[in-house]
Amino acid sequence: MVDDGDRDGDRAPADTEEAIMWATYRALCKHGYANLTMQAIADEFDKTKGVIHYHYDTKEALLVAFLEYLLEAFERNTAVDEEGDPRERLETLIDALMFGPPERQESDEFDHWELTTALLEIRAEAPYNEEFRRQLTRNYDTVEATVIAIVEEGIESGAFREVDPEAVAGVVISTINGARIYRVTTRRDDVATAARAGLEAIVDEWLCRSDGE
Repeated sequence: MVDDGDRDGDRAPADTEEAIMWATYRALCKHGYANLTMQAIADEFDKTKGVIHYHYDTKEALLVAFLEYLLEAFERNTAVDEEGDPRERLETLIDALMFGPPERQESDEFDHWELTTALLEIRAEAPYNEEFRRQLTRNYDTVEATVIAIVEEGIESGAFREVDPEAVAGVVISTINGARIYRVTTRRDDVATAARAGLEAIVDEWLCRSDGE
């Protein structure tokens, strides 16, 4: 991951970068965006604050790198067999976006809803911060392209009806994002599960061909 805040323009060593990103995650979930400081991140890091400052000059630069790190993690975690069943691939992707990667859902080190809350604060800053907005747009575009590719392959294979892949992607992503926001900003803990059931109905009734088609 290359970050504009890196003094030399070079990528941090993989183990150092991973440690900084996990420290950022823990500090962000603990303190929230408004109260997040480089010192708070360093407190979650097993090296000095100077190491963080060497690679990232500012909190903004570090958080942009963190958003990029999440995108790279998404791309790794959603890498699936292109020859697999399109419906299964889409369902797996929807579950990962709604509830987090399967391998992380039972992890003691990772809380999907804490991260969702923290990211919501960063999103709230994006209208006023062009770097956040740029990276969040890139993240959105990548997720959208992934959904579109699966739907297009489903159409080509005959598993899905002739639908507009971009429209499907818009519905899927908007539903997931809305459900995640309501899940962490209301007392409706069931909203994500309900939205997931709604998306399953959409896949069944809008996308998938029936036996008679």
